Amino acid sequence: MSETSLIEQNVILVVGWIQLAIEVLGATLVTIGVCVAIVHLIRSFASGQPEDFAPTRLILARYLSLALEFQLGADILGTAVSPSWDHIGKLAAVAVIRTGLNYFLMMEMKAESLPQKTDGCQSESSDKSVTEKFSDSP
Repeated sequence: MSETSLIEQNVILVVGWIQLAIEVLGATLVTIGVCVAIVHLIRSFASGQPEDFAPTRLILARYLSLALEFQLGADILGTAVSPSWDHIGKLAAVAVIRTGLNYFLMMEMKAESLPQKTDGCQSESSDKSVTEKFSDSP
């Protein structure tokens, strides 16, 4: 066995272990996120605010988004050491799916974190009352 193939096998072995560690970290983040979201949900039920699930969804979405990034990184790392066309094709499909999921999670988080806007009718009526107050004054 040549020295180059021995080094190559060792690099593949080490990268495989690193990939596994990153995948475990991603799975751990999902687990932690679900646990934190459940605790938040229970607290919201206990406080009498069960109608608004947006904060709980945002908590879970943040953890899921981060976990997706770690999982995608692990897939890229695994493909970097064994770049067969089969692995590259699978990575492309997984990357598209995970990136799409992450994109929609981020859009959901942005939409939920923005303050709620009032509709046009309500602001027009409040503008009328302000205008009436100023027009009545001398």
